[in-house]
Amino acid sequence: MIQFIAFLVFTGSVGFFSWRATRRDDQSTTTGYFLAGRSLPWIVVGGSLLLTNLSTEQLVGLNGGAFSNGMQVMAWEVWSSIAIVLMALVFLPRYLKGGVATVSAFLERRYSKAVGTAVSVLLLLSLLTNLLPFVLYSGALFMREVFGISAIFGGNENLALWVTVIALGVVGSLYAIFGGLKAVAISDTFNGLGLLIGGLLIPVLGLIALGNELGDYGGFSAGVSYLAENKPERLSPIGKEDENIPFSTLFTGMLLITTYYWCTNQAIVQRTFASRSLAQGQKGVLFAAGMKLLGPLYLVLPGIIAWHLFGEGIEGGGDNAYGKLVTHTLPVWMVGFFAAVIFGAILSSFNSSLNSAATLFSIDIYKGLIKPQASDGQMVKAGKVFGIVIALGAILLAPLIDTLKEGGLFDLMKNLAALYNIPLLAVVLMGIFHKKVTSAGAMTAIVVGFVFWAVFGLWQDNNLLGWEMHWLHLAAINFVLITLIMVVMAFVSPRKEAYQQVYTGEVDITPWKGAKACGITILVLIALMYLAMSRFGA
Repeated sequence: MIQFIAFLVFTGSVGFFSWRATRRDDQSTTTGYFLAGRSLPWIVVGGSLLLTNLSTEQLVGLNGGAFSNGMQVMAWEVWSSIAIVLMALVFLPRYLKGGVATVSAFLERRYSKAVGTAVSVLLLLSLLTNLLPFVLYSGALFMREVFGISAIFGGNENLALWVTVIALGVVGSLYAIFGGLKAVAISDTFNGLGLLIGGLLIPVLGLIALGNELGDYGGFSAGVSYLAENKPERLSPIGKEDENIPFSTLFTGMLLITTYYWCTNQAIVQRTFASRSLAQGQKGVLFAAGMKLLGPLYLVLPGIIAWHLFGEGIEGGGDNAYGKLVTHTLPVWMVGFFAAVIFGAILSSFNSSLNSAATLFSIDIYKGLIKPQASDGQMVKAGKVFGIVIALGAILLAPLIDTLKEGGLFDLMKNLAALYNIPLLAVVLMGIFHKKVTSAGAMTAIVVGFVFWAVFGLWQDNNLLGWEMHWLHLAAINFVLITLIMVVMAFVSPRKEAYQQVYTGEVDITPWKGAKACGITILVLIALMYLAMSRFGA
């Protein structure tokens, strides 16, 4: 009962203060509803980026991956910082120069309406099939474990999962559909503080428990010593070629997948489009890049601690490791507080993605194709209705993941993501760096890239004409293939005039003077982290 009261108090407080901060905002316009009036300062941009990304598919999925594979899975976090630096220095200046609200609008101006529409549809499919259901499913797993929801339904875990998924989906929809982007971003910032405190507390308490239960002398230092002395190779981030994340993949598919996610994924980049200026956006984005370097502490280390505490045979597999560690280490009242923080993280990712889906549909599909003369009010209404439809679809799909995740939740999510990620990233990159690539080249790349992964990645299970390989390497081959297709087509039949982007004047695009120095510092820190941690188990 105490943990449930703590849960309600924290959740209610976040909702109240988010409402107070946004109750007078004008949400009748597309800029106000979808882009928070282009008013977000750097701290809100950075906090919202982190919370949109950080949800239970990360906490549950990555810690589950660490439980099974060790520290090598930290690449998903640390390597993301490279992509975020690219976002700050390469992508964001171009997005804000064009004053766009969606990635597909940027591509429509660069290529054609056909390309923009095709990308909108793919982004919507990606949100519906690859992100929203995973957020709900992983969130339901965590909440079911922490609150013992299965017991309420007589031990029926499947029913408990469905009910929890529905509850999360309904509450998340209310935030996104009726609050708009600013309500999402403000609640993200409040939840972010709680998640930072609670997230870092779990590995500390986990190490104390490890020291007390398995260490020689007990306490935090004994837990650290136990980790360093028992199976120290599990702390090494350098994966062997036959392991989950081979080190070589960091320079192929890993870099591509993380770059797509942080630089072209609408659910993520929409926060940066709402920056009040380029300088504020760059500060927020680079702040997020720096904070991601702490990710291994709360997204990977707890899974390794759980492996030592509970052994390999944990009931339900590695994806239940994080929830089990939370309930094992936290006092009862703190479980309620932390569950509320995690609940906020679930809502953050879910409602941010819903808001992005509504934005894509309203601007690119509804106004772009269905009703070109639509007013701002009609567009906002259409976006809200579509958000409800997408939410219902995600709720129906989420429990089905339980039958598919043989290799772990996080691996399944990323493998499916490559179906959409690689073609879209290639089209955006070539649109930025090659001024002669045509609309026909972009459409060909999208179709070929999609079919390539559907056949060789999903159907043939990462087998390219008899050559079995890691899926991240296969993703890189797909990227190179479709990039070459665009280059060759541009050479044979280039644009009549090289593309030149026009500055719309909607956002001040004066860059932050410290952006490059900050980006270089982050890259150096990444190299030092890998160098220092590679010595474990050597």
